[in-house]
Amino acid sequence: MQPTRISSTLQLCILLAVFPARRIDAHASEQSLVLLLPTDIYTGAGVAAVAATVVLLAFLPAGTMAHLYQPLAVTRMSLRLLKPYTSLAAFGLLAVLVWAGLHGPRDPLSNPLPLFVWTIFWIGFITLQATLGDLWAYLNPWTGPVWLIHRFLRPRPPARLPPELGYGLGIVAFLAFAWLLLADPAPSDPDRLARYVATYWLFTFALTLIYGPRWLRRCEGFGLMARAYARLAVFGRRRGGLHAGAPGWQILHKRPFPLGPSLLIILLLGTGSFDGLNETFWWLGLIGLNPLEFPGRSAVVWHSAIGLLISNAALIGVMAVTVTLGLRLIGDRTGIAQGLRLFAPSILPIALGYHIAHYLPTFLVDGQYALVALSDPFLSGADYLGLGAHYVTTGFFNTTGTVRIIFLTQASAVVLGHVLAVMLAHAIAVRRFGSSRRAALSQAPLALFMIGYTLFGLWLLAAPRF
Repeated sequence: MQPTRISSTLQLCILLAVFPARRIDAHASEQSLVLLLPTDIYTGAGVAAVAATVVLLAFLPAGTMAHLYQPLAVTRMSLRLLKPYTSLAAFGLLAVLVWAGLHGPRDPLSNPLPLFVWTIFWIGFITLQATLGDLWAYLNPWTGPVWLIHRFLRPRPPARLPPELGYGLGIVAFLAFAWLLLADPAPSDPDRLARYVATYWLFTFALTLIYGPRWLRRCEGFGLMARAYARLAVFGRRRGGLHAGAPGWQILHKRPFPLGPSLLIILLLGTGSFDGLNETFWWLGLIGLNPLEFPGRSAVVWHSAIGLLISNAALIGVMAVTVTLGLRLIGDRTGIAQGLRLFAPSILPIALGYHIAHYLPTFLVDGQYALVALSDPFLSGADYLGLGAHYVTTGFFNTTGTVRIIFLTQASAVVLGHVLAVMLAHAIAVRRFGSSRRAALSQAPLALFMIGYTLFGLWLLAAPRF
């Protein structure tokens, strides 16, 4: 993730003060502070809440879940005609940010490009995409320029995208982004990041002109991720109108995901989980490094890359086993691929919960830096946002009360994500198998996995990290 931290002096002082203690109960903030909270109590309560949800669902009438996920019509008004223009505006903003990355301040906390990519887009926008609706359909930076080219030049795509590629290239693109996030030695260097962004935009734009819109639908990694998260959102299009419903209603009321996007959903969770794991003292001990003498990201590039791949492969394997075992318990002979297509979308709430929990402390700090950078993007003394003399503060990490609020918010996001996932998986099973009893039995292995993953997620929040 973007390595924004409180000053190294403060880190060192806090670590030296706490490390001699006999026990570290929690690490209640992002990579920088180690404070003591009764996390054992919070962890136990969170796991119990998820387990209670599993038990309760087994006794609910089958029709309850159908009513719960029935959306309500909001409006038939459509904004589709605005998409080319909003996309062009997004492209214009991206072009300005790339120029700022190449020619603006070298400090990642002053240059707007790293702050926009890692804070506004990766943390903020993805959260809004998964909670509100498909904003990416209006703000992706390719559809507008492609529309403009086709409107005036009317070219025909000279090639047809080979169907055997499936969604493989889109998954590779997402994994490349995950590598940049976790393993690249300097992901926030403005010049380096600007070249990555510009290269990827030009590459995608050129291949969209060659292969047509199908390239954006199948092979563009950010689009695949955004459309997957949009299925979890409260608002979505159905039958020509805007509808609203419980988180995940679109998964039940729209066509099932193909296998490629289903695997990508698992990768979203695996990547988010490893992003938290690879910052813990436990991980550094596993790869033989002293967290108090961390040599920097360049020393762990291969450790991070290999750990990312192993984590994702292991999670895909566990999902395949639990889903298949559950289906066999009720005598269903559905294949592994079809089973993953059916139930992998149910873990989207967990992926979102981890995303919010893991990045909340970073967003509280870097969001301030982003506002300052957007107000004065070239350190020229401008104040476009009218912030005045604004100073970034991290004081909320220094008191037990505010740290407790931050930690409980993180823990609540993790637990709520698992509760919603259990409910969504049960609703999918009820719709497929017709009764709560068969649905509960088919979900037993997956539910046990989700309970265990709740414990793992809460442990990650409490684990000491560098």
